[in-house]
This record gives sequence, C-alpha cells and structure tokens, in this order.
Amino acid sequence: MRLKGKILLGGIIALASIQLKAQSFAETALLFSRTTPGGSARIQSLGGSQISLGGDYSSALSNPAGLGMYNKSEFVLTPALNIAPSSSLHMGEKTNDSKTTFYIPGIAASFHGDYKNLSGFLGGTFTIAFNRTNDFNRDIKYQGTNPNNSIIDAFIEDSNGFTINQFSAGGALFNTPTELAFNNYLIGDSTVVDPAADPTQYFTDVLGIPFQTEEIRTRKAQNQWSLSYGVNYNDKLFIGAGLGITSIKFISTKIYAEDFVGEPLFDLRLEENLEIRGTGVNGTFGAIYRPVDGFQFGFSATTPTHYEMTDTYSANMSTNWDNFQYDPGTLLNSVQAQTDIVISEYSYNTPWKLNAGATFFLNKKGFFSLDVERVDYSEANYKSITSGISFNEDNDEIKSLYRTVYNIRAGAEYRHGGLSYRAGYAFMPDPFISEQNDISRKITKFSTGIGYRTANYYVDFAAIYSIGQSSYRPYTVNSISSPLVESDLSNINILITVGLPF
Repeated sequence: MRLKGKILLGGIIALASIQLKAQSFAETALLFSRTTPGGSARIQSLGGSQISLGGDYSSALSNPAGLGMYNKSEFVLTPALNIAPSSSLHMGEKTNDSKTTFYIPGIAASFHGDYKNLSGFLGGTFTIAFNRTNDFNRDIKYQGTNPNNSIIDAFIEDSNGFTINQFSAGGALFNTPTELAFNNYLIGDSTVVDPAADPTQYFTDVLGIPFQTEEIRTRKAQNQWSLSYGVNYNDKLFIGAGLGITSIKFISTKIYAEDFVGEPLFDLRLEENLEIRGTGVNGTFGAIYRPVDGFQFGFSATTPTHYEMTDTYSANMSTNWDNFQYDPGTLLNSVQAQTDIVISEYSYNTPWKLNAGATFFLNKKGFFSLDVERVDYSEANYKSITSGISFNEDNDEIKSLYRTVYNIRAGAEYRHGGLSYRAGYAFMPDPFISEQNDISRKITKFSTGIGYRTANYYVDFAAIYSIGQSSYRPYTVNSISSPLVESDLSNINILITVGLPF
C-alpha cells in the first residue's frame, strides 16, 4: 500500500545532523540538507575550506572554478576509515557504543586541455568526481530503569479518542506501533473491563516499572557525482560550472525493549525498519579571482537539490506473558504482530547553498584559507506526488523549527621540502531557532594532515575529529515527563588520497 506513513519511533541518528529524535519529515529534511563538503584528504585536512583554492578534484563539488587552475590531467582515489563512538545517558545510566566503517568517499578523473592562447582563455579542465557528502553509519545504545512511565503509556495516549476500528485497514492507527501494541494486548479499550465504559478510552494490565533498552543502527550514505568544467582566463579569473547527480540511501533499524518484574508481562520488544532512497539533481557555478599575487577570493552557489524519494517502513512487536488470562477467551503467553510494508513516495528540495572564500599565500611557503557558507534550512520543502496527501504541515514545521546559519571552515598549509603540513577547523552552528531539550546541535571539527608531492604522483593524509551532542525521546507521554536520552556523538575520520597526474 502507498501512504504517508505515521511512524512513532522511526528515528534518525547521524553526526552529520547531530540529532536523535523521533522521526518526522521535518527532521529528515534537516538530515539530508545538512551535508558536509566532500573532497580529498588535502582539503579535508584544511577543515574543508576550498572555495578560493583550486587544482583539486574537490572543486568539482564545491566551486568548479577551481578546476581552471589545473595544468595537468590526473586520476585520484581516496579511501577512508570512519570510527563513530557514542555515549548515551538514560535515567542516570551511561552506555557506550561504536561503529567502524571502511569506505571510499572520493574518486575522480580530471582531463586538462590548453587552448594554446597567449592571452585570454588559456585552458580548461573537465572533471568527473564522486564525493560522499553525508555518512549515516552509526550505532547507539542506551538502557536504564524508568520509574516514571512506560512506552505503553504512550500507546494509550495515542489511542484515546479512537474506537478499535481505527486499528483496521484504512484507520488512523493502522500500520503503526500503536496498532501492534493493541494486537499484543498491551492496551485494550475500556469495554473489555466494563461493557458500559467509553469505547474510546484505553487501559493496560501492565502497571510496573520497566527496564528500558534500545539499539539504534543507521547505515549507508549520501553521495554525489559531479560533472564539472572550469576555465582559466589570464591566470587572473577562473570560472566554472557543474551538474550534480545525487543519491541518498538511509537505513535505520531500531530495537526497543522493556522488561518487567512481578507483572503479568515479562517483556515487550518493538523492532522498526525504515529505508529511505532518493535520487536528485543540482547545479553549481562559481568564480575565483586573483587580483594580485598572494591573494585570491572565490564565490560559489549550489542550487536546491531536487530529490525523488521513496520511504519503506515496517515494524513488528513481540511480547512474552506469564500465562495471563486477559479475558475469559484469551490466555496470553507469546504474542506477535507485524505491520504491512508501508511505502511513501514524494519529492524533496534542499535549500540553496552560498559560499564565499579567501586565500592568503605566504610566497611559496604555504597559505591560509577561510570559507563561509550560508544555508537557510527553513527553505527545505516537500511535495506530494500522490493525490490526496499534503505536506503543508510538515513544511510549516520546517519553517518554524529551522533558521539560517553561517558555517565556517578554515585551514592552513606550510610547505617544507617535499612535504606539506596542514591543519584545519570547521564549525556548523545549531540549525534550530531555539535549543531542543537544552542541547545545542552545533558541530565542531578539528583536522590535521600531511602531504608529499612529486612530478609523477602525490599522497595526502588527513585525520578529522568531529564532536557534537544530541537528545532523543523514544516516545512522548503528554501527561507526565517523557524519557530523555542525551548523547555525546563523535567521529574520527582518516583519509588517504593518492593522485596520479598524466
């Protein structure tokens, strides 16, 4: 069946967005809009600053004008290792987890040609480049005893006001975790206890204190193929443009459990699986100007990426009971239920990205480079491609939650002999208008690297350390305090770039 899915716990966790909250389309919009600049180990060791630099395949993604600074063709490969530790605090108990991934975030072929002019346009370079712009590979786990409430309380509040026919096909609660809770007898309408009671009010036989655990696994990435061309005008002005073909694949598996002692229920287990796929297209254009030797500045703009998206969601729940007599005709031991596979299809547009940068050269000894990127996350929006489905509320939520930010990237390089030593810094401010759960979603990155270059090849190494915070509520109970999970998230990313000029 095809519908806009109602997902209670289909959460999203990624350092790229530093958020751990119950999934909504507004949060997905931020996740897929808050990308980081891809590129070689050289560029990554400089904090990602690259708008006014050139001669690197990274320019194909960030500012194609930089391709005009090539004087040779080359093939480049960048393998990488990412280590993603996490530490989560729930009900005073801290739990650590980690995920290590080997991947290839960059590969490119650049083809340079001289125009054989003594002045004017001197040459140009066409580059086909692959860059990873968002990595979703992370594992998070938390646990702890919750004396305040259970996820069953959330199921009751979600059900109150509906009759049981709303759990059937076409109903408001069909294919939701709340329907699974009803079919597992965790909740029931009040007429089970009293035939004269309000059939839109719900109860539970489980009243104890639960020990809660959840494992959250996210996988895959967001990538872009760039087809870009840059030209050189009198070694003063460099102009370029590129076409980006983008892809998203996001997979989330969440396994939530509660265990009870002295209750008719031993335990419950809810597993949710969410897969989001998308393909998109964008355009990037830019320029770099060198007014005097030793200084150059650049500008680039990337249009909104238009994505065609497909979500696939499913969930299952199992419960183990202590031979519990639920009603005269129902004896409970092991119970299971699952949803249908729910498919949602829609389009999504990211915001514009505007970049400006400047580079100061220290003769031939090195340079200092600074970039500023403007992104208005409130511009992200969804459109339905299925009649009868509206994203107006989701788009309104995006506008109410997010703001314009200015991301900063800075880097420096010092050259001595055949070696280049590099260091960088990047800062992405909190994209929310106000802090969520008193946690800032800012991201800070520190980077370093070294490079060696000859006429026949070059090798660059980079290490990047990223840190951020997150908060997450596995469910929401309106009448009393909902549980809050606070997490410290980090990434250690190691890249090696090998380039072969030809």
